Amino acid sequence: MRRKTLPQQFILILSVIVLISSSCKQEKESPKQNEPTATTKLEKLKLADGFRAEHLYSPSANEQGSWVSMTFDNKGRLITSDQYGALYRLELSPIGSTTPPKIEKLIIGTQDSQRQDTTTLKIGMGYAQGLLYAFNSLYVMVNHNSNKDFDKNTGLYRLQDTDGDDQFDKITLLKSLKGEPGEHGPHSIILAPDKKSIYIAAGNHTDLPAMDAYRLPPVWKEDNLFPQIKDPRGHANNREAPGGWIAHLDSLGQRWELISAGYRNEFDIAFNQAGDLFTYDSDMEWDFGMPWYRPTRICHVTSGSEFGWRTGNGKWSPAYPDNLPPVLNIGQGSPTNLIYGMSAKFPAKYRNTLFAFDWSFGIIYAIQLTPNGSSYDGKAEEFLSGSPLPLTDGVIGPDGALYFLTGGRRLESDLYRVYYDGAEKDGGDNISNEITEENKLRRKLEEFHTGPQQGAVDFAWPNLKHEDRFVRYAARIAVEHQPVSEWQERALKETDPQILTQAIIALVRHGKQDLKNNLLQALMRVDYAKLSPPQQIDLLRAFELVFFRMGNPAGAVKTQVISYLDSHFPSNANDLNRMLSNLLVHIEAPGAVKKTLALLETAKDDPLDKTASASSDLILRNPQYGLDIAGMLSKVPPRQQTYYAVVLSQAKSGWTPDLQEKYFKWFAQAFTFKGGRSYIGFIDKARQMALSKVPKNQFAHFNTLSGDSLVDGSGIDLAELPRPKGPGRRWNVETASLVADSGLVNRNFDQGKMMFAATYCATCHTMQGEGGNIGPDLTQLGTRFTTKDMLVSILDPNKVVSDQYAATVFVMKDGSSIVGRLTNEDEEKYYVSQNPFSPQTLREIPKKDVTSTKLSRVSVMMPGLINSLNNEELKDLLAYLMAGGNKEHELYKNKNQAAK
Repeated sequence: MRRKTLPQQFILILSVIVLISSSCKQEKESPKQNEPTATTKLEKLKLADGFRAEHLYSPSANEQGSWVSMTFDNKGRLITSDQYGALYRLELSPIGSTTPPKIEKLIIGTQDSQRQDTTTLKIGMGYAQGLLYAFNSLYVMVNHNSNKDFDKNTGLYRLQDTDGDDQFDKITLLKSLKGEPGEHGPHSIILAPDKKSIYIAAGNHTDLPAMDAYRLPPVWKEDNLFPQIKDPRGHANNREAPGGWIAHLDSLGQRWELISAGYRNEFDIAFNQAGDLFTYDSDMEWDFGMPWYRPTRICHVTSGSEFGWRTGNGKWSPAYPDNLPPVLNIGQGSPTNLIYGMSAKFPAKYRNTLFAFDWSFGIIYAIQLTPNGSSYDGKAEEFLSGSPLPLTDGVIGPDGALYFLTGGRRLESDLYRVYYDGAEKDGGDNISNEITEENKLRRKLEEFHTGPQQGAVDFAWPNLKHEDRFVRYAARIAVEHQPVSEWQERALKETDPQILTQAIIALVRHGKQDLKNNLLQALMRVDYAKLSPPQQIDLLRAFELVFFRMGNPAGAVKTQVISYLDSHFPSNANDLNRMLSNLLVHIEAPGAVKKTLALLETAKDDPLDKTASASSDLILRNPQYGLDIAGMLSKVPPRQQTYYAVVLSQAKSGWTPDLQEKYFKWFAQAFTFKGGRSYIGFIDKARQMALSKVPKNQFAHFNTLSGDSLVDGSGIDLAELPRPKGPGRRWNVETASLVADSGLVNRNFDQGKMMFAATYCATCHTMQGEGGNIGPDLTQLGTRFTTKDMLVSILDPNKVVSDQYAATVFVMKDGSSIVGRLTNEDEEKYYVSQNPFSPQTLREIPKKDVTSTKLSRVSVMMPGLINSLNNEELKDLLAYLMAGGNKEHELYKNKNQAAK
C-alpha cells in the first residue's frame, strides 16, 4: 500500500476545541460513549447520487488488525489481510441484511489433523499487500522481513487446498522479491483479461528480479544531466532506475515478463473493457513547489512503457519522448487501489469507469475514460469521500456491489459495501470494447516488443513520425528490439527530422560510444526553427541522452554543437529554456551562465497543469498532510527560477564577480518561500554545490551572502524556529499523564514557550495576546481544565469536534465537495477559509452550485502532536499551557526566585 512517510515534526494547529466548547459539561463521558458507531461512520460518507453504503465490519475493533487487501474466492467469500498480521475469510450477508459477517482466521500450511486452537498458532500467511483468488488458488503478495511471528519473506506465494477440507495447506513460493519491504514494496495482483495469467505491480523499493522477457528493453539509466540532488531527508536515495515496475506471469509463476517501469509507487493496476491496462502512481509530496514535482496520476500502461521516475530531483519531464505522459493528473494524495467497474451493477456511466482510491484524503475518484488516438483522455469526479477515510483496497463483489476497506498503518479499520439504489438501470452489457484505429496500430507495433522479427523495422520506421505520441513510442520500442546492425545506418542517414530524432534516441540507448560524433552530426542536420515546440523538446532530449550516455562533445564538434544550440537560447518557452540552459551550462558554453542568470532574475512560472483535485480543497480533509500543502500555498516557491538556480550550481566557468553576487543573493531570497518538507534541503544542497566551485578565499563571503545563517545545522530546515531536542515517542494519554502527574513544578518557562512555537501552536492560537486566531485563545485554558483534559484533546482531537471551530463540507451539484471553514455568507455566496496559514484568503462558493452542507467530523488539529517531545519538553509545554503563558505563574515560582 502506498503511504506517506510521517513527518518527524508535525505542524501544530493546537485547538483544544472540545475543552473550550464543552466547558459547561461537568461529567466526563465514558470512552465507550465516544466510540464511533456504524451509523456515525456512514454519516461521514459523501456518495454519488443513487448510491448507498453499508458498514459491514470493524476488524480493528475486534483486535484483528488493520486490513489492507482483499479478494473474493470461488464461493463468494471475502478474503482479507491485516497489513501486519494474518489472513481472514468472511461470509457476508446479502445487501440490506443486518446480520453480521461470519469471520474466520485462516490457519495456513497445516493439515486438518494438526490444527489447534487458532489463538496459539503462529501466523502461517499474511502481511499481504496484494491478494488474488484464481486458478483454484490464493495468490498472496507478502511484504515483510521474516521474524519470530511470521517466517515468510517478501515475495509472491501460491496457496492451495490439496486435501479438500476448504483450508489452504500447501504454500508455494513462486518468486522471492528483494528490496526494502514496506509501503513501496510489491503490491497488487490481478487476473489478466485472458483469464489464463496474472499481472503484478511493485513499488520503487522493490528490486527488479531477473525476467524471462523484457518488453521495456533493459538498458535504462538515470538519463538526466540536471545536477543530481537526492532527497535531503534520505527518502529513496539508494533507489535507481527503473523504479516501480509491472510484470506479467503465467499462473505457475514460471515465466516472468517485464511490461512497464519508471513508476514511483504504483500500488494497483486495472484493465478496462478494451483490454488496456492502467495504474494510479504516487507523487513525492516532499517535492511540493519544486520544478520536478509530479502529482499523483493515472497512467496508461502500454507494452514497454517507461514513466520516468528517478530518485531525488532526477524525475523526467512528462514531455520527454523517451517516457509517456499520464492520462490524467489527479493531484496530491496517496494512491492505494484501482478498479475498473465493468462487472459492477451500476449505471453504464460507472461501469465504464476507473475507481481510484486515495488514502491520504479519503476520496474515491470515478474516472471516465474517453479514447483519444491510441490512448485515452480522463475526466475525474468525486464518487465517494469521507474524512477521515484512509482507503486501502476495494473490489467489485459477485453481487455487483463495491466493497472497500479502510485502515493501514495500524489505523482504525473498517469494511464497507456500496451499491446502487437509484432509478437508473444498471447498464446491462452495453459497455463498448471497441478500439480506435490508432489503438489497433499501437497494438500491432507492440507485437514486435518480444524480440527480433522479420519486417519489424520496415513496419515500425514510418510510424516514428506518427502524430500519435503513444504510437511513436511503440514504434521506437519495436525498433529497439531488433538487432542494431539492421537499422544503425538507416538512422544516421535519415532525412525526416521526426524520424531521425526518434531513431537517434533509440540508437544512443543501444549503440556503441564511438558513435557519439556521428549522432551529434546527424542531429545538427535538423532545421531547428522548422520544428514545432514538442518536436524541439524531442530533439533537445536526444542531445541530452547523447551527452549523458556517451560523454560531452570535444574539439570542433563541441564548437559546432554550442553554435547550434546557443543560437536558439533563450527561447520564449519555459520548458525549452530549461532544456537549453541545462545543455549549454553542462558543456560550458561561453555566455551560458550569463544568459541563464538573466533568465533566473526575470523568470515567471507557467500555470500549473490542471489536476482533478485542487490543492486548496485537500487541506482540511486531512490536517496531517493538508498542512504541508497549506504551508506551500501561503508562499509558493518560484519553480522556473529554482530550475535555473540548480542548473547554475554545476557551472565551473563563465562567472564574473557581479554575476556571482546576483546568483548567491538569490538563495537567501529562496529560503523565504514555503515548499514541501524537502524544499529547504534541496535549495541548500544546490547552494552548497555552487559554493564548492568558488575560490576558497571567497567562500566565506558567498556563504554568508547566500543565507547560510538562515539554515539550521542539519541543512534541511530553517534555523529560526526552535526545535524539540527529543527523542520523542509515540505518546498516549496514559503514558503522557504519568509524566505530567510526576510534577509540573519548577518548570522552565522559556523552554515551554519555545515548545509552543516549535510545535507551531502560535501559528493558530493566541497566548497573552500574541499568535494566530484560527483556533481559540489559550490564555485562560489552565483555569478550567486539567493536564489530562489537554492531553486527551491533543492526542485524539477527532473525539469530539466543536461546531464553533469545525470545517464545513459543501456538496456541489457536479458531485465534488469543498471543505473549509465558513467565515461568512450572504444571499448568493458562502465565504470559506481553506488555508490555516493564510486565513484571510477566502474562497467564494456560489450557493446555487451547492446541494447541501454539513459539518466535518474531523478536527483541523492533527493527532499525536506531542510525539516529537521528550519528557521534560512535554512537561514544559503543559506547564506553559496551564500557566496561560504567564511567567509569574506559581508553576514557575521557585524558578523565578532562584533566578532573582
